[in-house]
Amino acid sequence: MLYFQVIQTLVVLVLSPLISGIMTKARAMVQSKRGPSIFQPYYDMWKFMRKEVVAPSSVSIIFHLAPAVAFSCYIILSMVLPILTGYPLPFAPIVDFLGGAFLFVMAGVISVIAVTRTGSFYTTIGASRAISFAALAEPTLIIVFFGVALITSTNNPFITTQVLSTKVNWILSPTHLLIIVSFFMLLLFETGKIPIEAEGLMELGMLDEAKLMEYSGIQYAMLKWGSYMKQFIFMSIFLNIFTFPWGVAMGYSAVSIGIGIVSLLVKMLFLIGVLVAVEETYAKLRLFKILDYLAISFSLALLSIISFFLFGGIAL
Repeated sequence: MLYFQVIQTLVVLVLSPLISGIMTKARAMVQSKRGPSIFQPYYDMWKFMRKEVVAPSSVSIIFHLAPAVAFSCYIILSMVLPILTGYPLPFAPIVDFLGGAFLFVMAGVISVIAVTRTGSFYTTIGASRAISFAALAEPTLIIVFFGVALITSTNNPFITTQVLSTKVNWILSPTHLLIIVSFFMLLLFETGKIPIEAEGLMELGMLDEAKLMEYSGIQYAMLKWGSYMKQFIFMSIFLNIFTFPWGVAMGYSAVSIGIGIVSLLVKMLFLIGVLVAVEETYAKLRLFKILDYLAISFSLALLSIISFFLFGGIAL
């Protein structure tokens, strides 16, 4: 079991930049552009790892520790979530749904705190925007996890995957369908996709990218790698827990591991197609409209809880 734990963590570490590269390539192809190589994220991280670390003189020790802390949070999450298998791994008991949500929150908050003393106007305003929006996004994440825990009567994500894979009528219940829509909206926000955030250094609309502006060298590489892992983990949660809990490994053999990896990649490619379609269909929201967007996601999460007590979490 321990080697499966290591393999799952390595899959997240190694494949998360590739998924980001595939998404960028797919977006370029839809726009009739050549686009960068799907391996470009690896090249970029390797380049930054070899550069010198330069930091503003006004920063505190938190600025230097934040990349490692955020990166560690995502490493822990990769150990305790059903990414390749539906069977609990050795470290799974240390974190449940709420614990996972708090790890996501911790990674985001430490990054914001770290850049508030940089002295950069754009970095500070971007961080303040991010924490303002997080005031709605993070409670939504907790409520979503709480809602799926109500349906399955467990807050263990591995058991949730096993239960939902055998109870299709629960997946089609009003409660779960509302959870899926709410979490998908949250996925777009947390991973910086349109309609929330566009790629590039748009100073007047930056959120996550603003928190990286003052970093360099290996610290910048760790933050970018962490963002790739965050995207990979969010996509895995959406696929393996909320929408398609089938195809995960149901054993610890080499064959099961291979099936789990292939199944995850196939589902990821399908979700990438959906995300690219959304990005190419909608325009970026104005900054003040993002709160409305998150309020809708939050409301859907609350409605899922209400619908559970009205309909019992079973398909109508």
